[in-house]
Amino acid sequence: MWANPDWRGGLYPPHGGSEGWLADYARVFATVEGNTTFYSGAPREATVATWARQAPPGFRFCFKLPASLTHERRLAGIEADLDAFLEALSPLHDRLGPMMVQLPRDFGPDELPRLEHLLARWPAGIPCAVEVRHREFFHKGRAEKALNGMLITYGANRVMLDVRPLFATAPGAHPGLQHAQAEKPRVPLHVLSTGDCPLVRFIGHLDSDLNERCFTPWIERLILWINQGKTPYLMVHTPDNHGAPELARRLHSRLCERCSLPPLEAFAGERQTTLF
Repeated sequence: MWANPDWRGGLYPPHGGSEGWLADYARVFATVEGNTTFYSGAPREATVATWARQAPPGFRFCFKLPASLTHERRLAGIEADLDAFLEALSPLHDRLGPMMVQLPRDFGPDELPRLEHLLARWPAGIPCAVEVRHREFFHKGRAEKALNGMLITYGANRVMLDVRPLFATAPGAHPGLQHAQAEKPRVPLHVLSTGDCPLVRFIGHLDSDLNERCFTPWIERLILWINQGKTPYLMVHTPDNHGAPELARRLHSRLCERCSLPPLEAFAGERQTTLF
């Protein structure tokens, strides 16, 4: 997401409208997790044209398939609607990162043939990332082996959801932490790259030291994937996402200590603050 008014005065200027938020976001970060399509489906043509105009060539949108396809219809008979959805995003074709197929918590092993049908007809020019939440896919048994083998066969990436920091403590009285723990699935972390674009969703805590400790093992893994010629994607969340840009910047700086990455631009809100 990038349309977050809580980021005024930090990532975004403290005043003014939201028209320039995507451009300000893309000046700092190279990718974004597009949640709006999950809830609202395909965006309007004018909206996509605006995104295409504001996002630089190296930027990557990682949209989610609409919930109407993944959760309501559970991937059954969605071919025409999927094609229409992808066509709506076609003006962004050179700026599409892994498209995320986030499956319901009760989408289990018996429904894997539906997922395979989707992957078999997935367009070659768009990376695919699948996020499963059913417990059977985390037991290292037959179901998980079948899933991982399928993803490897079709070159699809398995989304690695890291909720360790989020669930490291009881929620206490903080409403954001309470909401995030109730919303996010408490699943084990299985680190496995099944495609060329490993995608990690790091769900942080309010405690910055805790986030740092949980992120440390990722540094070696991300460097390994980069050295293997892969393009890892790291999506950073916090319980209420108020501090997500700052956490992402801090984790990026940790990576820069170990490998050669371009520095991040200053946040637009911070630039304005230093001018006055």
